[in-house]
Amino acid sequence: MSFPVVPRIVHRRVDVDGVEVFYRESVPERADAPVLLLLHGFPSASHQFRRLMDALGSHYRLIAPDYPGFGHTRAPEGFVYSFDRLADVTEGFVRELGLSRFVMYVFDFGAPVGFRLAERHPEWIAGLVVQNGNAYEEGLSQGARDFVALRPEAEGAEEAIRGLLTLEGTRGQYETGLGDPELLAPDGWTLDQHFLDLPGRKEAQVALAFDYHSNVERYPAWQAWLRAHRPAALIVWGRDDLFFPEPGARAYLRDLPDAELHLFDTGHFALEEKLPEIAPLIADFLDRSWK
Repeated sequence: MSFPVVPRIVHRRVDVDGVEVFYRESVPERADAPVLLLLHGFPSASHQFRRLMDALGSHYRLIAPDYPGFGHTRAPEGFVYSFDRLADVTEGFVRELGLSRFVMYVFDFGAPVGFRLAERHPEWIAGLVVQNGNAYEEGLSQGARDFVALRPEAEGAEEAIRGLLTLEGTRGQYETGLGDPELLAPDGWTLDQHFLDLPGRKEAQVALAFDYHSNVERYPAWQAWLRAHRPAALIVWGRDDLFFPEPGARAYLRDLPDAELHLFDTGHFALEEKLPEIAPLIADFLDRSWK
């Protein structure tokens, strides 16, 4: 009996301007294998990509860091949480690893982090995998619009954000839009909540929530970047996303008419339910886009 190759996954830390960035990396069989940088979403961390790394890691170099305020990464006291700062640290992380070219997977918070990277270093981007990573006004649900509109001075605004940081709020992000509950492991939201409940983490998330409007304000610039650079793109999207519904996926085709679009009957964390369908699409895209 022959067995599939099980990839070797290493877990490391690297210092980026005083931030101890934790990351996971697969070690493929080929040293020149395509590189895929995996940028996670809220309220998760690099652990959300564990099954994808197991599925593809023997053939491709997959690298998944945790941002400051997430997962196992440790930020110094006084770190200012904003999307610009998350991008600064991720940019420093890429430099520390010596990466000069990669396909970038952007999901949820990974989109504002990743598109900031792309604006700064278009030469790094060999292609895009976009999974429920929004960059268009029509990709915001009414709930997302209400979230973006929150400001620190508004009565009840912080309480509304903190309501999302509870176990009920975290679990709901996984379950909303789900097709088959038996395919959803409870590990994801359980681990997410563990990290959210660490000292200082909720304060970090509140700060990022109040900064989210800065992402929407940059949508026109990101769309202009897409039109100017026309990266090869694979768009895989859970169409029943609570925050970023289907129109956000289709909107990419305005600026990337040659992009490949696949919609799935699932929710925000599409990999949780649709990994068997999505992983082969990513593998095929990496093979075609890595030149």
